[in-house]
Amino acid sequence: MAGRIEDYALIGDMQTAALVCRDGTVDWLCLPRFDSHAVFAGLLGNEEHGFWRLGPAHAVDAEPPRASRRVYRGDSLILESEWDTPRGTVRVTDFMPPRDGAPQLIRIVEGVSGRVPMRSALRMRFSYGRVVPWVHKHEGRTVAVAGPDSVWFDTSAETYGKSLTTYADFTVAPGEKIAFTISWQPSHKEPPALPEPEQSLEATEEFWREWVEHCTYHGPYREAVVRSLITLKALTYAPTGGIVAAPTTSLPEHIGGVRNWDYRYTWLRDAAITLSSLLRTGYREEARAWREWLLRAVAGDPENLQIMYGIAGERELGEAELDWLPGYEDSAPVRVGNGAAHQLQLDVYGEVTEALHLAHMTGLARNDYAALLQLKLIRYLEDHWDEPDEGIWEVRGPRRHFVHSKVMAWVAVDRTIKLIESGDADGPLEKWRELRDDIHRDVCERGYDKERNTFTQSYGSKELDASLLLIPQVGFLPPDDKRVIGTIEAIQRELSTADGFILRYPTSGEDEGVDGLPGDEGAFLACSFWMADDLAMIGRVDEARKLFEKLLALRNDLGLLAEEWDPRLKRQVGNFPQAFSHVPLIDTALRLTASGAYGG
Repeated sequence: MAGRIEDYALIGDMQTAALVCRDGTVDWLCLPRFDSHAVFAGLLGNEEHGFWRLGPAHAVDAEPPRASRRVYRGDSLILESEWDTPRGTVRVTDFMPPRDGAPQLIRIVEGVSGRVPMRSALRMRFSYGRVVPWVHKHEGRTVAVAGPDSVWFDTSAETYGKSLTTYADFTVAPGEKIAFTISWQPSHKEPPALPEPEQSLEATEEFWREWVEHCTYHGPYREAVVRSLITLKALTYAPTGGIVAAPTTSLPEHIGGVRNWDYRYTWLRDAAITLSSLLRTGYREEARAWREWLLRAVAGDPENLQIMYGIAGERELGEAELDWLPGYEDSAPVRVGNGAAHQLQLDVYGEVTEALHLAHMTGLARNDYAALLQLKLIRYLEDHWDEPDEGIWEVRGPRRHFVHSKVMAWVAVDRTIKLIESGDADGPLEKWRELRDDIHRDVCERGYDKERNTFTQSYGSKELDASLLLIPQVGFLPPDDKRVIGTIEAIQRELSTADGFILRYPTSGEDEGVDGLPGDEGAFLACSFWMADDLAMIGRVDEARKLFEKLLALRNDLGLLAEEWDPRLKRQVGNFPQAFSHVPLIDTALRLTASGAYGG
């Protein structure tokens, strides 16, 4: 059985990523890309679906021992796990070198004290655990082949096969090191080069040290901010600049439920707010790469903007269910692909325009096509802003006039007006100023409940929605507006859990709710960070700081956050680690630091 979601560590090479459990098991790895088929899919099933365990030897019928402690080596993505055993202490260092050739996962075992018996158990299963590969020796190396894929296993330890698993049993003494590496290669090509684990470790550490040096944030929350930035960098597909929402699929928003989605794609919304955080912390090159990815992805058809694309800009992300996988803790179905790709979500026009506006305002080198794209998006919104859509949360129920969608349409028009006013684009200024006023008036008249003094989820609805917290943050209304304050307080009353975290919107248990799905979900962590931001903006800075620090306490021991927090089970839920949780963490840290609301 897979570990709890927060038991996992992330390692990656900016093209794919692996999750390593506290007991030394790699339960998730897709090769060669984030969105490729998994070679280890035990996370969504059991050991029959692929895993790689490396740790102290233990009895067959006993649970694998959990690491006594684990850390990332400095500000890097190099994981160090240590086990204290009756026979001594051992360290395992796990990492994936930034790719220069074949993708590699390297694991180095090092004796610290005593003599510790160790075991490596490697069970590769291709196509998300469905295909047992042909495992054989080739010139002294172990290779697993199935169809177009091959994975090469290299180690100086003696290996043997048993029960369709490759084992190595060995003992390490103080100072002794034994390395294990798997490398992916297309099966029709020559074997990948022999790995050089120690040189790769040194180069990987140097890469992360140099990258972190570019961070311009030096405030009181630097540790949390830097770890979040490293996580966002790890979720960036280096060849194209696309940013995945998470490296996993189908980790449930409700344990045992059906709210299980594939997040290994680039959501324009998530990527746009990620760009914002990167720009404000000194990472201009990543921001430039994302802008170039965006322009390629939407090229030729900007009016039909998708809410998400593949990491290379692919448009077709057909959704399917993998019925041979039982799901994480029996949370079925397991889905790959994402049918929400072709939903109408008008808010993405605002997020994309805001990101391009910020890039322009912070001096990112001008790109004429970026300005042209903005103008094309506004021309589309002129005719479509007043239509119902599926909204920010990708509801699978009927379309509605979601207030957040209209607010972000206003943002798109407002930022484009500012671009024209700056002299860097040409457009019908007066016409679009009228459009901006029309959208603003429409939202304030139809999306606001005067009796309760709060904006609502959609026109004519009594429901609330945490996305309304963004109204003051995007400048739609000033923070001291009584309607903004009323909305913040209404969300605190109606969407807050007992421990003060924020739900996205009301769900209806076993009945079908506004999102067209049965079941409930946890507190959405991004929304809780948004609440902290809003509280700071309306002057309740102590309350904002306390909420922020409660949110920081939800991170696992390595500083990672999933999508949601289950207040009933007191555990992380949803895909992991989640960009949409780490980005607002950075934003809130920057806001609280600027306001002086920290310490004490």
